[in-house]
Amino acid sequence: MQEISFQCSPEQAKDDDYLSHKISRLSGAAAGQNVYFEWHKRSIDARKKKIKINCIFKVSVDEKITNENFQFDHQDVSDKQEVHIIGMGPAGLFAALYAIQNGMKPIIYERGKNVRDRRRDLAKLNKEGVVNPESNYCFGEGGAGTYSDGKLYTRSKKKGDVREVLKMLVHFGADKDILVDAHPHIGTNKLPQIITSIRESILSCGGEIHFNHRMTDIHFKNSRVVHVVLNGNLQVAVQNLIIATGHSARDIYHILDSKEIKLKAKPFALGVRVEHTQEFIDFAQYGRPSDQYLPPASYKLVAQIENKGVYSFCMCPGGIVAPCATNQEEVVTNGWSPSKRNNPYSNSGIVVGISPEDLDDSDSPFCCLNFQKKIERKAWDLAGKNQKVPAQCLLDFMNGIKSSQFPRTSYQPGIESVTMDEIFPEFICDRLRKAFIEFDRKMPGFITNDAVLHAPESRTSSTIIIPRDKQYLHHVDIRNLYPCAEGAGYAGGIVSAAIDGMNCLKSIANK
Repeated sequence: MQEISFQCSPEQAKDDDYLSHKISRLSGAAAGQNVYFEWHKRSIDARKKKIKINCIFKVSVDEKITNENFQFDHQDVSDKQEVHIIGMGPAGLFAALYAIQNGMKPIIYERGKNVRDRRRDLAKLNKEGVVNPESNYCFGEGGAGTYSDGKLYTRSKKKGDVREVLKMLVHFGADKDILVDAHPHIGTNKLPQIITSIRESILSCGGEIHFNHRMTDIHFKNSRVVHVVLNGNLQVAVQNLIIATGHSARDIYHILDSKEIKLKAKPFALGVRVEHTQEFIDFAQYGRPSDQYLPPASYKLVAQIENKGVYSFCMCPGGIVAPCATNQEEVVTNGWSPSKRNNPYSNSGIVVGISPEDLDDSDSPFCCLNFQKKIERKAWDLAGKNQKVPAQCLLDFMNGIKSSQFPRTSYQPGIESVTMDEIFPEFICDRLRKAFIEFDRKMPGFITNDAVLHAPESRTSSTIIIPRDKQYLHHVDIRNLYPCAEGAGYAGGIVSAAIDGMNCLKSIANK
């Protein structure tokens, strides 16, 4: 077995005959020998506008390549030691799967609904602007990732086995291309079925899943969790508790704070979601339209402005800008793409790094959270106290002009013309303007009134850290409480959250 790498054109990367001849020649195989190969990694190099595909293949001469399979151990754990999990996003789901593999019974409590019932609440949010605080883009089966398109790229490769997570997703129905592509992506239209398959496997192995169960209290004795309270009246004794509730479950922080559990403010990022046409992004990145050989183009932009990072976040080619508030009196934006990324517009968060030191009440663990809430509430007030989003054309923003007309928007509840200076403090608008100038140098034409800013993009990460022991991953003061993934400040996306969920369960299993 060997690895062979080379570059070729997008058209050649889709040509099996070309690939076969190229790989046979590079493998050094003699005449008459059979050469077997399969994709290992694939990425696009568009830096010089002469687009190339970076190809890495697994190659074997005269011996077929053994398929790489992930085998999930469907053992019965119905009468095994229990581990309780609050939250059913990627961290909670993968903690539950890993519990089963380690002979433990997972019991999951999720405040929201299953993916099918959740879809109705999202439809009502998009069409009527009505937020269900327990069932929305952030809360419900699969967590925020289920309906915000399943981007699987992560830099957290030192924290765990990324490929193990991807293989598990393939086992439950994801396309095998996620094992190959440099920036794997599933798509909002495909994720619900994968999540459903994971749920069915957990239940078939004897695990438990309880929807519409929100943790409303937690009780401690001798520096240990002894039980949790669900929905205000259901008391459940626990031996080990994983809290994997995501970065928008603000009530969890207040519950822990009321019990004098240590919390810390955490830097995060906040800004706008900008929407261009996908055609503009394709020509800016490729110099040509996307087609059967090239996927819709994305971008990654970073600038250092006054020693603060301003950068693109969660870029969605061929995507939709979505309303992601978790309470009625706030406005929050995010973006998602279907698996084919075939919508006519692209969008990305453009966000400014915020530190506790930037804020007045920097000594409070809630300083960043309070600032985040203030911006979201201001957006609600300015946009008419509904789920319309404050919007401004990008060139108008640069010139300090309130937009009188807009080219279009994919944001279904609608937009309201507002200046970004009315929503954000001066230091954020100033850094955004300076960053946009740099971005326009890198992608000429980026600043245009054909691009629309939607505000705010505010849920980039948790605003609070729940401190935990670096080795054993339990809370620094509570040895059977495991703060997990994005909501605790230890992950940033589906794969890193899944890895953190598995790591917390591994620590419990080892104990």
